[in-house]
Amino acid sequence: MRPEPSPEGARPLRIGLTGGIGSGKSTVAAVLVELGAGLVDADAQARAVTAAGGLAMEPIRAAFGSQVMSADGALDRDAMRTLAFADPSARAKLQAIVHPLVGQAMQSAATALAQAGHSVLLFDIPLLVEGGHWRTRLDAVWVVDCTEATQIQRVQARSALDAAAVQAIMAAQATRSQRRAHADAVIHNDGIDLPQLRAVVCALASRVGLSTPLAAGAHKTA
Repeated sequence: MRPEPSPEGARPLRIGLTGGIGSGKSTVAAVLVELGAGLVDADAQARAVTAAGGLAMEPIRAAFGSQVMSADGALDRDAMRTLAFADPSARAKLQAIVHPLVGQAMQSAATALAQAGHSVLLFDIPLLVEGGHWRTRLDAVWVVDCTEATQIQRVQARSALDAAAVQAIMAAQATRSQRRAHADAVIHNDGIDLPQLRAVVCALASRVGLSTPLAAGAHKTA
């Protein structure tokens, strides 16, 4: 599948971007945004609905109690992660609360970006493959890929997690082969530096009409 740029006035092209923890997905997304893509960030929306006063917090409190809430009323991610890894049903229950709210927020963000004039919308979704419904809502899926050893090394370099903790997170995500099986394009981010990665991303982006960095202030939304 080779998506083409959307004609002027047409529905924006919807590209899903995914990759395992430490793959460099956020770096790739930043380059695509610089080139003009409108970003719909699943993680950002998930943080918003689980912040203090977020729409998910009262259902989460009702389901799990105050043990998974921080002092300010936001989701205590460490406590929730510990509970979810120990009890798969807890993870499923949390997802049933959070995912519909995140989906609604992402759709609202996509609508606003389309109205702002973006011809390409980038849906940054870490669990795109795990959430099987996404594939039918997107025109293409781009996967950022690297070896598991590289994933572990990168995550440890930026966090206090040990190798076992990183491996546990990776085990809860789709495998590399599962992600690649869903991909219309694979961005290999291993053994290359940032300028080389940027060149790879720019070459792929040019196929969907993203080739010129935005002028300052263009396509910015609140």
